[in-house]
Amino acid sequence: MDWKLEGSAQKTESHVLQEQEVTLEDTGEDGISESFQLLQIDVECEHREEMTLPTSNAVWRSKNVQRKQRHWEKIVAAKKSKRRQEKERRKANRVENSGIYPQHSKRFLRSLTKERLLEAKHSGPRLCIDLSMTHHMSKKELSRLAGQIRRLYGSNKKADRPFWICLTGFTTDSPLYEECLRMNDGFSSYLLDIAEEDCFSLFPLETLVYLTPDSEHALEDVDLNKVYILGGLVDESIQKKVTFQKAQEHSVKTARLPIQEYMVRRQNGKNYHSEILAINQVFDILSTYFETQNWPEALKKGVSSRKGYTLQNSVE
Repeated sequence: MDWKLEGSAQKTESHVLQEQEVTLEDTGEDGISESFQLLQIDVECEHREEMTLPTSNAVWRSKNVQRKQRHWEKIVAAKKSKRRQEKERRKANRVENSGIYPQHSKRFLRSLTKERLLEAKHSGPRLCIDLSMTHHMSKKELSRLAGQIRRLYGSNKKADRPFWICLTGFTTDSPLYEECLRMNDGFSSYLLDIAEEDCFSLFPLETLVYLTPDSEHALEDVDLNKVYILGGLVDESIQKKVTFQKAQEHSVKTARLPIQEYMVRRQNGKNYHSEILAINQVFDILSTYFETQNWPEALKKGVSSRKGYTLQNSVE
């Protein structure tokens, strides 16, 4: 009986000791874990403090970057504001002109332009650009002439009553042709005629009228039965009467724009007055007159103030 009680007491004490050891072990592990975590936090805090304490150079670079960033943001904001205003302006114009100019797709407008140009080929006035005198021109002069051809064609496309244009004395292996391809997008698809022969071989001579500022006769009207010729000549040395002499050699009629009849010389510092115009300027005058039948209005569009002339009405 005593032996059994003593044995059970020993078992109870051993069980209590085991629980205390387990408790101490658990407490020890938690304590170590907590200590390790505190140590890790201290290390991280030190690392963060090192990172958040920049040197003076770093501070200067940071301010410089911020300044540039603010400047760039202002530029971007200004561009966005400008694009928004431009978009609103175009929208307002569309609303304002919606009753006057109905909106059409670009494809439809291109088709309409093509139809007008092809109609001019059969029933419109004809304009020849004489390009047979380009072999003596410099590269710079050829580039200027190619630009004038581009502007002339662009004006003709926009005209309500376009001309049919023919480039004569023009070969596809010439420097001017290469310059036109280089400078003028889509030049190979222009709706016009290109001929290697000169204009005097392509059309009856009695139908030709060579427009030259050296002619004694002023152009009075645009005749659908005539073919008007413009000399494709950009000559910085200004050789006089080149186109006039060429027309006389082929016994072709000549005419000049009626600048002297409707305009007067305007006083300027250089005392400069000239009736020599680029081919696209001459065409703008012809095209405007053909649509309006008004020489003063046509001349005002083509003759710039730099030429030293002004309309008589403006002087009065």
